[in-house]
Amino acid sequence: MNSAIPFTPDLSQQPEVVPFFDAPSNTFSYVVKDPASKACAVVDSVMEIDYAAGRLSLDGADKIIDYIQGQQLELQWIIETHVHADHLSAAPYIQEKLGGKIGIGADIVTVQNTFGKIFNEDTDFARDGSQFDALFNDGDQYHVGQLVCHALHTPGHTPACMSHVMGDACFVGDTLFMPDGGTARADFPGGDATTLFQSIRRLLSLPGETRLFMCHDYMPNNREVAFETTIAEQRASNIHVHDGVSETQFVEMREARDASLGMPRLILPSLQVNMRAGHLPASDTNGVVYLKLPINQL
Repeated sequence: MNSAIPFTPDLSQQPEVVPFFDAPSNTFSYVVKDPASKACAVVDSVMEIDYAAGRLSLDGADKIIDYIQGQQLELQWIIETHVHADHLSAAPYIQEKLGGKIGIGADIVTVQNTFGKIFNEDTDFARDGSQFDALFNDGDQYHVGQLVCHALHTPGHTPACMSHVMGDACFVGDTLFMPDGGTARADFPGGDATTLFQSIRRLLSLPGETRLFMCHDYMPNNREVAFETTIAEQRASNIHVHDGVSETQFVEMREARDASLGMPRLILPSLQVNMRAGHLPASDTNGVVYLKLPINQL
């Protein structure tokens, strides 16, 4: 991976960012508005699931839709920073209501191949990313109205992780948490602690005043929920990767920490849905949709 940032962010463009918090999964979704127009994007939407009851809810997505409609915004992009393992995506539902293109990193094909095997998907499950409208490569540029946006490949948590730089705002997915929360785990299939460190140091070479928006916050030490920080704050005080932490130190810490973690509660339904861009698997012969529970595979 080239350590250089393949673009120069335009920090003079300062999008309006509105967070929506899903408490059960500790997930932030965002509406990102072009300051010069009514165009907007949605980042990392959530579809709720009562796993024990097998019931889905789109209450959180409806709040996002209501906000966009209430502000008379035009939805142009629905961005997935990666294939989430802790919540289901509401991207297709939001697209059906408001339009927009669903985009994810091009290495989604690696994730689809890995989990297509784990879930024993048949040939009806495409492994080419075609469930998404756009596949981003490192450095790709796109627009939300007049807002210039860039995709930055930041693998390590998963192979397909992308951070999205929209003007002076950067949406980091699970790569980083708030400074007192540290960093994402790197032990999922396709994850790698060394790669994660390199991605983070690359990310931290962005200008110090760049605003960073988290996908999750777990409120360490019972503090209030938080979602926004800066590159400068991360470099100064992130408990895992502040300036001065070596790659060797980070990898040793990350691998030891990951070995102590349990799997996310919703990993099995989340992966099956999210690798399909938020679509459910095809219904069975009785018309009912089922999700699989592979035994001893993760």
